[in-house]
Amino acid sequence: MSQATTAPRPQAPVKGKAVAVLGYGAIGSVVCDRLLAGAIPGARLDCVVSLDGADTPVPVVTAEEAIARADVLVECAGHAALAAHGLAALNAGVDLVVSSAGALTDKALYDGLRAAGPGRLFLTTGALGGLDLLAAAASAAPFTSVRLTTTKTPRALVQDWMDDARKAELTNATAPLTVFRGPAEEAAGLFPRSLNVAATLALALPGTPVEVELVADPAADVVTHVVSAEGPVGSYRFEVRNLPSPENPRTSRVVPYAVLRTLRDAL
Repeated sequence: MSQATTAPRPQAPVKGKAVAVLGYGAIGSVVCDRLLAGAIPGARLDCVVSLDGADTPVPVVTAEEAIARADVLVECAGHAALAAHGLAALNAGVDLVVSSAGALTDKALYDGLRAAGPGRLFLTTGALGGLDLLAAAASAAPFTSVRLTTTKTPRALVQDWMDDARKAELTNATAPLTVFRGPAEEAAGLFPRSLNVAATLALALPGTPVEVELVADPAADVVTHVVSAEGPVGSYRFEVRNLPSPENPRTSRVVPYAVLRTLRDAL
């Protein structure tokens, strides 16, 4: 007597767009955790690109494999990673969510990403708000001045390019110290992990010079951004006070949630 066999049951298709996260640090790890928790309907975490050997909940793959697998690539890895892989993702038809806005002060990179496709480019506003209002006012008449003052702890502002004397001055600071004063584009380039907000503000107001002052304050327990703008339409001033990420004091705790909101818009 022959034994009956049972045909394998067809597998239900996995629902939602495949999301690959580029970077698994203070930002990327939170984005991954929230995606796995179902925070964004219509999105499923497929893979992660990580170079530090982190224990991740989904497969770790190369950037090239992530682009081949994903519908959306979420960049949480910094300026160099965006410059290295952003164009390839967009040209492969993968939508790209950018967290490292500071990289886009490189005009060649920004213009290249904007011209690429068929993937779509989405920029996260990160730790700064009020951009819609400022952009609306600027469209009516150009601002006469725009200024951003950012205050962080000294250790969050130490950079590899600084000499030993400058690093020691920051590390041993006992009072507020101005670390940088100048245009937003230069600020974002010198402090890529600390001043993405400067680039975000500049990108929201194309053609408007944005002056930045970066202050190291040993007493700071929050990351403070103060924006002031003057123009024919009105005067604007607002202050944002973000708690720093416990994993990386250079990053505000709210940033991964801003990335997730941008990802929701990309779906």
